[in-house]
Amino acid sequence: MLEVSAVMGAKVLERFPAGAPRGSWPAEEYAAACREQGEPATVVMDLKSDAFLVVVPAEGD
Repeated sequence: MLEVSAVMGAKVLERFPAGAPRGSWPAEEYAAACREQGEPATVVMDLKSDAFLVVVPAEGD
């Protein structure tokens, strides 16, 4: 998680396994809920851990 934050300048809010039966949908749904609450959340794929990450820009960005 630290590597993703350092490279992307983002804070990871939640992670979802890519191999889940519903694919990225749980991550997309979580990000949408965050956006409804004013968080600029987006979903990215972390290939190293084979997971979808919900991220927001790091503080100060």
